[in-house]
Amino acid sequence: MSRDISSEFQPDILIVDDIPENLRLLSQMLLEQGYKVRKAINGQRALQAVEAETPDLILLDIMMPELDGYQVAKYLKDDPTTREIPIIFLSALSDTMDKVLAFDVGGVDYITKPFHVQEVLARVRTQLTISQQKQQLITQNQQLEREIRERQKIESALRIYIHAMSHDLRNPVTGMLMVLQNLLKKIPENYDELPVAPSILKRMANSCTRQLALINSLVQTSNIELKGIHLNCQSLNLRHFTNRLSLELELILQKEQAAINNQISENLPSVNADPNQLWRVFDNLLSNAIKYNPPGIIITLSAELITEVISPKNTRVKLVRCTVQDNGNGMSEQELEGIFDLYKRGRTVGNIQGLGLGLYLCRQIINAHGGKIGAIATPKEGATFWFTLPIFDDKLYR
Repeated sequence: MSRDISSEFQPDILIVDDIPENLRLLSQMLLEQGYKVRKAINGQRALQAVEAETPDLILLDIMMPELDGYQVAKYLKDDPTTREIPIIFLSALSDTMDKVLAFDVGGVDYITKPFHVQEVLARVRTQLTISQQKQQLITQNQQLEREIRERQKIESALRIYIHAMSHDLRNPVTGMLMVLQNLLKKIPENYDELPVAPSILKRMANSCTRQLALINSLVQTSNIELKGIHLNCQSLNLRHFTNRLSLELELILQKEQAAINNQISENLPSVNADPNQLWRVFDNLLSNAIKYNPPGIIITLSAELITEVISPKNTRVKLVRCTVQDNGNGMSEQELEGIFDLYKRGRTVGNIQGLGLGLYLCRQIINAHGGKIGAIATPKEGATFWFTLPIFDDKLYR
C-alpha cells in the first residue's frame, strides 16, 4: 500500500451516497487501503455523522433526496467548525455547469460516475495530503504566532530592565564623577588639606568615566539586539567626515602622543551611510588602536573604490573600502579569531577594561549598511581593520 500521508495518521473518510451498492464498493476499496471509513445513506445522516466526529475527507454524492450534495456542502462551509473539511463530489452529472456549481459551494474535486477505483484512490490520496499539509502549516503558523507574542513580552520586559538597570548604574557613578571632578577643580595649593592625594582622585575619576562608557556600550548593544539598527543614510564625503572625527579625538591623541594620518582622498565618491552610526565605527576602531598600543602610535586612514561581484546573479557593484591601520603591536591569527563576536575581547593590556562590545557593534553597523568588515593578522607590524560601504548614487534620490 502506497500513500503520501504519514503512516501514523489514519484518515477518517465519510462516504455519503443514497445508493447502498455505491457505499459498499467505495468503503471496501478505502478500507483495503487502511483508511477509517464511515457511511451515510443521505444528507441528513451525513450532517449528523460530521457533528458526531469531524472527518478528514468527505466523498459526497450530489443527487440525493430531501438534502442534496450541494446543500450539504453549503451547510458545512457556512459553519466555521467544518468549513475546512475537503469535499470530493461524486456524481453521474457530467455537465460543466454542475461541476462549476460543485466547486462554487466548496468542493475541492469532482469525480464523474461511473468511477474508476484507481482514479478515486489517487484523488483521495491527493486531497488528504493537501489537507494534512495545510493543517501542518496552520499549526506551524499558530506556533510561530505564540513564539512571536512570547518574544515580544520578553523584549518588552528586557527593555524595561535595561532602562532601569542603566538608570540605577548610571546615577551613582555619575554622581561620584561629578563630586570627584569638583574636588579636582578646587585642589588647594596645599595638598595637605585634602584627605586623598590628587593623583588618587584622578584615578577614581578616570575609573568612573570608564564605568560610564561600559554602561553606555552595554545599553547600546542591548538596544541593537532588541530593536536592530535603524539607519538614516545620506551622502558623506569620507575625507571631510574623518577630519571632523580627528578633531573630536584631538585631546586624547595629544594625551597618548598618538597621531592620525588621513590619506583619504577628497575626490573619492561619497558613501551612502548613517553619519551617527559610521561615527561609532571609526570611533571604536581608532579608540582601540590608541587603547591597545603604547604611546606614540600612528593611525593611518585610507579608502579606495573597489568593484565586488555579488552572487547569485554575478552583479558587479562599486563599493568604498575603508582601512584603519596602525603601526603598533599587531595581532596574530589566534587573536583575530571571533574578534567581532559579542563579548569577545582582544588581547589583555594592563588593566584596560571592556566588555568586548565595540567590534561587535562595528560589525552590526556595517552589516546594516550592506557592507563587510574584517581584520588582517600582522603580528608586530600593526593592526589593520577594513570595512566596505556602498557609494551614494544620486540617481536613486532624484
